[in-house]
Amino acid sequence: MTHDKEKYLRLLSRQYPSERAVITEIVNLQSILALPKGTEHFLSDIHGNAEQFTHVLKNGSGSIRQKIEEIFGGSEMPVVKRSLATLIYYPKEKLELVKASENDMPSWYTATLHRLVLVVRRVQSKYTRSKVRKAIPEGFSYIIEELITEKEEISDKQAYYNAIIQTVIRIGAADALIEAMCLLIQQLVIDHLHIIGDIFDRGPAPHVIMDTLLEYHSVDVQWGNHDIVWMGAASGHLACIANVVRLCARYKNLDVLEEGYGINLTPLITFTMQTYGGMSADDVHRAITVIQMKLESQIIKENPSFNMSSRLFLDKIDFERGTVEIEGKEWKLNYTTFPTIDRANPYALSAEEKNVISRLQQSFIHCEKLQKHVRFLFSKGNLYKVYNGNLLYHGCVPLDESGRFALVDIYGKKYSGKKLFDCLEMWARRGYFSPVGSIERERGQNILWYLWTGKLSPLFGKDKMTTFEAAFVSDKEARKEVKNMYYKLVEDETTVDCIMLEFGLDPATSHIINGHVPQVVKKGETPIKCGGKLLIIDGGFSAAYHETTGIAGYTLVSNSRGMRLVVHEKFESREKAIKDETDIVSDTQEVERFKTRRYVADTENGRIISETIAELETLLSAYRDGFVPEGLVE
Repeated sequence: MTHDKEKYLRLLSRQYPSERAVITEIVNLQSILALPKGTEHFLSDIHGNAEQFTHVLKNGSGSIRQKIEEIFGGSEMPVVKRSLATLIYYPKEKLELVKASENDMPSWYTATLHRLVLVVRRVQSKYTRSKVRKAIPEGFSYIIEELITEKEEISDKQAYYNAIIQTVIRIGAADALIEAMCLLIQQLVIDHLHIIGDIFDRGPAPHVIMDTLLEYHSVDVQWGNHDIVWMGAASGHLACIANVVRLCARYKNLDVLEEGYGINLTPLITFTMQTYGGMSADDVHRAITVIQMKLESQIIKENPSFNMSSRLFLDKIDFERGTVEIEGKEWKLNYTTFPTIDRANPYALSAEEKNVISRLQQSFIHCEKLQKHVRFLFSKGNLYKVYNGNLLYHGCVPLDESGRFALVDIYGKKYSGKKLFDCLEMWARRGYFSPVGSIERERGQNILWYLWTGKLSPLFGKDKMTTFEAAFVSDKEARKEVKNMYYKLVEDETTVDCIMLEFGLDPATSHIINGHVPQVVKKGETPIKCGGKLLIIDGGFSAAYHETTGIAGYTLVSNSRGMRLVVHEKFESREKAIKDETDIVSDTQEVERFKTRRYVADTENGRIISETIAELETLLSAYRDGFVPEGLVE
């Protein structure tokens, strides 16, 4: 045995100080490998739509309704099953309504608790007792464990089982127990949550979504371009800050900044009123767009490798004719005043603009809530993730016109494919975590901005972002954005297989899951590409896309038996869901049914557990051979 190996085993022995402790843990871990794989839930492009997001989490994209139907089938009336589902989603609110109308609460409590026990038993069946115990809300471990582990059909235990429920009701603890059981069901029905990007922008409450994710029991995030620009803003990058403010103004969501995050917009509003003659969201949008154009010009000029010089327009405005030249073509402007543009030096910020963006920067940097949310995105997020045979990323793998992985120049070196993702993520993290004032932080911040809007950014996936055109040119022809070749080849099996192999996956059994591009169902588009190998699950979660796509979002559910795509209709409101017991109307489409059931042993966690078992078996041999003495403790 090598010295390093012996040292490691001695460290491991502090956690398992005896042969019995090692044996117990080996048996425990080996048995976990034989459990069915937990259910994974995939959501993409939430865009601040907190109400629908929260409801989809609560109902597990229909998983809870499905469990209720499996358990009760025809033994309960539809109205009873619908009421039970609503109670599980919104226990506090539903209990208030029930108590206001129900004449015999003891009987209702008894029937409801019996039903909830059956649901908990069903959803906890694929987990160890230890995992279920940890998931039970604090203070109810004993009661819930007794209720869900005792077998009601055993006559000797029926009286004991019923006595627990009746005692809970008699002492006035039924409401609290019901709430605890409903929350436990919500947690157990989904083992792990994947957010495939774009939590922010468009909708009114991304901060509420982030607060929810912070408390979620198991989650990862693949950054979207709308997330990365907020991450850049939190780092203090001026161009990213301008973009964030502009988007909030464009979608009439300035309250997200002021009320959601406490960002002080008074200097900007005052400047807009004094300089542009108004203080509406449209006026603010115009003012901050000009500031953004000036700030971005500095980045573009200092980073020629970004290949974005065609996005410089302020020096191409003909103020007398009211036109602008864009990529060699002249377009009529719908706004020609531009009070802060110096014709001799059009990209220079005015003194007032410098003051506005500087004060915004301080507000973003010192916003404790925003910093907490962004640190969470860095700790739980990545540009991509390989998980249980699936490759997850938000946008695309940039391809050139011939369909090969596009080469992208990042500070003097060229990267493509997986190496491009890894390099960009490294710089993105440096942009937030490197010391203030360092060249690494400055370069990293510019990469955060490039990831938001760059031509070959895997998060953006278009040839340009037509911000200036959308703000100041009415002709829609000027706003055309061409998607990366990736989106033309999503049905090409050779291309899709090549991407999988690049990220170390087996094309025969794997999937690519991404979002970013809304699938227009009413025009016949489908999220299932390349025979099910690639899934684009952006179906327009945001209300801004509902009319375009014809639906209100997709979610994907993967359990031990297969994968199913859930197509959601528009969610009316939380209040209506509670009062009228309405749910999101959803259709389910099977993507794949696994040939054999999948178990924990087949997952990423299973691989880690297997490695741990091997290490523990080595320690067990070391104990038995006398190489490591038992009882080592600190």
